[in-house]
Amino acid sequence: MRHREWVKDDVTGTNWLLRFTFRSLTQVFPLTAAITLTLVLGLDSPWPLAIACGALGLIVGLYFALSYAPESVDYRLTKYRYPRGSATEGRRERNAERESERQARYDAAWRSSEE
Repeated sequence: MRHREWVKDDVTGTNWLLRFTFRSLTQVFPLTAAITLTLVLGLDSPWPLAIACGALGLIVGLYFALSYAPESVDYRLTKYRYPRGSATEGRRERNAERESERQARYDAAWRSSEE
């Protein structure tokens, strides 16, 4: 609980997805490396096949981790007694001003006042 605020800042900061990706890689990579080494050393598979299998496992593992990144970090915050959806709402609040400026530029460029 002493890292509660740090975790919230971590999952709502500007580089949250980059940090989440690195965190996911550190979880997936050892397993795929173990599978690759097991294929080569234990089952006497050819290196190219073992590397291809390991790479495919890494890609699929990372794909699924990133597919559910927002839900995953929202759940991570519930462990620190934040309400469900706090991370998503925090990112939305952080980006609200930038989004309104972007929308204003878009409207100025593409929306006519004659509508």
